Amino acid sequence: MLTFNALTLRRGVRTLFDNATFTIHAGQRVGITGANGTGKSSLFALLLGDLQPDTGDVQLPAHLVTAHVGQDTPATETPAIEYVMDGDKALRQLQQALAKAEQAEDGTQIGRLHSELEAIDGYSAPARAAKLLAGLGFNPAAQIKPVNTFSGGWQMRLNLAQALMCRSDLLLLDEPTNHLDLDAVIWLESWLKQYPGTLLLISHDRDFLDSVTTHIGHIEQQSLKLYTGNYTAFEHQRSEQLAAQQAAHEKQQRDIKHLQHYIDRFRAKATKARQAQSRLKTLEKMERIAAAHSDSPFSFQFFSPTKQPHTLLQLDEVSTGYQHTPLLKALNLTFSPGDRIGLLGPNGAGKSTLIKLLAGELPALSGHIHRAKELSCGYFAQHTLETLKPDQTPLAHIQSLDPTAREGDLRQYLGHFGFSGDMALTKTAVFSGGEKARLVLAMLVYQKPNLLLLDEPTNHLDLDMRHALAVALQSFDGAMVIVSHDRHMLRSVCDTFLLVNSSQATSFDGDLDDYAKYLSQQLTQIPAADDQPPPSDQSSAARKQKKRAEAERRQALQPFKKQLQSVEKTMAEIESHLKRIEQTLLDEAIYQAENKDRLKAALTEQADLKKTYEQAENDWLDLSEQIEKLN
Repeated sequence: MLTFNALTLRRGVRTLFDNATFTIHAGQRVGITGANGTGKSSLFALLLGDLQPDTGDVQLPAHLVTAHVGQDTPATETPAIEYVMDGDKALRQLQQALAKAEQAEDGTQIGRLHSELEAIDGYSAPARAAKLLAGLGFNPAAQIKPVNTFSGGWQMRLNLAQALMCRSDLLLLDEPTNHLDLDAVIWLESWLKQYPGTLLLISHDRDFLDSVTTHIGHIEQQSLKLYTGNYTAFEHQRSEQLAAQQAAHEKQQRDIKHLQHYIDRFRAKATKARQAQSRLKTLEKMERIAAAHSDSPFSFQFFSPTKQPHTLLQLDEVSTGYQHTPLLKALNLTFSPGDRIGLLGPNGAGKSTLIKLLAGELPALSGHIHRAKELSCGYFAQHTLETLKPDQTPLAHIQSLDPTAREGDLRQYLGHFGFSGDMALTKTAVFSGGEKARLVLAMLVYQKPNLLLLDEPTNHLDLDMRHALAVALQSFDGAMVIVSHDRHMLRSVCDTFLLVNSSQATSFDGDLDDYAKYLSQQLTQIPAADDQPPPSDQSSAARKQKKRAEAERRQALQPFKKQLQSVEKTMAEIESHLKRIEQTLLDEAIYQAENKDRLKAALTEQADLKKTYEQAENDWLDLSEQIEKLN
């Protein structure tokens, strides 16, 4: 049990926790959420002893074994599997003691140590380490390579495997999926669900939180509140609380208004002075209920592309790769407006390579690529963050795309991506990874692409920005191809999937749940070097005919979808107007004789708007039915 008593924690001038008291019980798997800068990582530093409370205390059980993922990896020639086994410190201590006992030929000590090794399942340690490494994407050959031969991303996987190898009571994971592909994320999710200790997990991956966690610890207003259930359950509970809080706030504001109105009217009258004074005291003693609010500063949508050719991009028997060696072979793919394609497949199979080929960053080694004259690609990858100019501001970056635009319009546009006020005029050199990613997305959206190519766009993005991006992508009119380990994003925006594996990119017949089952089956088999992806049950001609039919259906759907969006916008505007009228009608002053004309006009306008809304609602239902039929 982790107990936090009257905790106050400051970082510089910022107070992260103020007199916070909460308890996390043994065995709970807790997702730690909250806006950036609220103290999620500082909470971990506190538990690891790297930070001390300013006031209050943290009570931890005696002899608690804590595991976390190290940020640094030593430049050692130790084989990867041995490095992972170092995570089990009790195992290593027993092995060292056993070596000394054997050197001293102490039979009694040797027997005792062997018994202790058996008790902690020490003899299966190499197999357990190999299983962890395989789940995180290391093949048998990679498992015996020296640690210093791996790139930074793969070294972070080694550090994660080492933390999982530790037989810990408390496991702290801060964004563990950032350096993983989807296959490894799905495996890690399965492993964590079986973890017997207490887990504290910081993540911006909704599906991952939903599957793994039993509780959500949400940090806001300088405290942590624990919710029972996964992230979806937390969202429901919190939305209900916010709605109740907002309703209570609005009711209180009406009560305050009535009390103040009474006080203002009768304070000067001798016969009513005592009652007015009593109401004034009531008003002064009233504990104010704050208005509920959404913390998300992000809200944007993709502009409609200027041109929408019927076929944007077509690959005929295309092969591509690096240094004249093909990684992908004989690709036959067509991309049309409305295509929403997710790429699946193991790390290194060629998903990013395919995206680079489509973006024109990699040439075709053979075959033909047909690009429409009106093709406009919007390409997002992690290396595109490096194209930002560190000495320029977000405003300057957007102005470089449209020098004739009004500064006020550009600043308003940047505000939808969280660059409001001084942030729009801050040099990007000091930006975090998430801020740079948001700026690159803002620049991409501004250019009105008709083909979006997104390679892990959610890395560095928090939950609010991921949600805003998913909502925007859902209404995007062009074609989209996305690689992501965020399954919530993939579920939200993709209609079809391509499996990239064994040098091919073939249609995957199923959803992400089917893909998880497919991966599970693959893990139970010993992979062979010449493994091929599951054969397609359709001929090439049949697939092309099916794609043409799907493209025609999407083309037919476009006018209905645009009309539906227009009707939805009208309905939203009417609802907003009706709410303003209702607020007017709640004001007692409008019912006084001198405001008779205002009252009449408000009631007439309300009736007309309700009639217009009813017609719009009927149009919405008709359009929805048409779209459903075409689907």
